[in-house]
Amino acid sequence: MRLIRGAALALALLGLMQGPAVHAQQKFITVASTTSTEQSGLFKHMLPIFEKKTGIQVRVVAQGTGQALDMGRRGDADVLFVHDKFAEEKFVADGFGVQRFEVMYNDFVLVGPKSDPAKIAGTRDIVAGYRKIAAAKAPFASRGDKSGTHAAELRLWKAAGIDPQTGKGTWYRETGSGMGPTLNTASSMNAYAFADRGTWLSFKNRGDLVIVVEGDQKLFNQYGIMLVNPAKHAHVKKDLGQAFIDWVVSPEGQKAIADYKIGADQLFFPNARR
Repeated sequence: MRLIRGAALALALLGLMQGPAVHAQQKFITVASTTSTEQSGLFKHMLPIFEKKTGIQVRVVAQGTGQALDMGRRGDADVLFVHDKFAEEKFVADGFGVQRFEVMYNDFVLVGPKSDPAKIAGTRDIVAGYRKIAAAKAPFASRGDKSGTHAAELRLWKAAGIDPQTGKGTWYRETGSGMGPTLNTASSMNAYAFADRGTWLSFKNRGDLVIVVEGDQKLFNQYGIMLVNPAKHAHVKKDLGQAFIDWVVSPEGQKAIADYKIGADQLFFPNARR
């Protein structure tokens, strides 16, 4: 009997000792975000600042914006940090998100081989560039992953009056993967690719790829952040998630975004409005 009581007491003491540690380990949120925020190195720069300040760990699931929104609809994330404004506003309107906050922006660029078979280098007209790529049947590597970048690419094809699927498997190739792997494919194929500037600036394996079209207003790339609605999914960590959102749009969070550079190049430009 004494042995049993002793064992029970030991287990109770062990539980008391582990309790604070277990509680501390549970102080985290899951953020579903885009590959561009992760592959550009932004999160590696800014998240340690937030975690040190608050003690809240941020676990990022980096994928296409469409997949991130699906995670939010299922309640598999607490916060979404993505870049497809149309889809984000619908997400909130459908009741899956509480409120959308604008966070930062950069722009998209069209990259391609130095040989430039479509003869579009230097132009600022992205829609005209797409038309020339299709007319030349020049190789084009698309993410094809329902990401924010892919959605923006498809809107531009539509504006050009072209269905790229007619060239699928020949000049138009879908990688079904993130921005980094798609750029790797474009580099190996000497193909054109549509990319966010942040990932392009951090991308090392460029080969013969260079920026061929930039500066068109249609290439503006806005990022937003949203709390997944706890009324839809009661397990969403409302307070911790909102603490992260509040920090991201605060002067300190916005400064962390602005301070992230590769060499002299600033990758993202904060523009939160509270």
